[in-house]
Amino acid sequence: MRKIIVCTFLTLDGVMQAPGGPDEDAESGFEHGGWQKPVADDEVGTAIAGWYEHSDAMLLGRKTYEIFASYWPTADPDNPFTHRMNSMHKYVASRTLTSVEWQNSTLLEGGIVDAVRQLKASDGGNINVVGSGDLAQTLMRHDLVDEYRLTIHPVIIGTGKRLFADGAIPTALEPVSVLTTKGGTIVGVYRPNGKPSYDSY
Repeated sequence: MRKIIVCTFLTLDGVMQAPGGPDEDAESGFEHGGWQKPVADDEVGTAIAGWYEHSDAMLLGRKTYEIFASYWPTADPDNPFTHRMNSMHKYVASRTLTSVEWQNSTLLEGGIVDAVRQLKASDGGNINVVGSGDLAQTLMRHDLVDEYRLTIHPVIIGTGKRLFADGAIPTALEPVSVLTTKGGTIVGVYRPNGKPSYDSY
């Protein structure tokens, strides 16, 4: 059984929108694109590289797919991520795309929930969900996420799309590994562990 792993960069207040650049995603008037690089460090890069060691595919929503497909095919070949991103298989969830041109990409057919269940049951390594907030929330609602790999950066944005938006399903998480980089970023790996417990002091 393959694992579905949500890999996301977050601000301290939980915003995941447009970490990579000012023009990445300005939906709803978002003005803080490119917030990650100033608060990242070498340890963050090393941790992110490790996220891909046992994964051989990505699962992407349309917006993230289009952002990646416009960048990685012509990215610096000396960047070690360039070959990895281009060579990995990409499964794309979209209601509007009719084809996908980036190498090793497959447009999923039918309902996304059934399609992801079939992917989980297929042969292969883990599948990383990168960015793709709407897709990640759909997977969470249907109990299809096996693990979260999060970098939580020391910056507060105040507005923007959040991974755990209003209406997220209450879920207990088991910490697999948690470290803090020299720059103050929390790199956490967590697995869903049933429903939260409640108590009082």
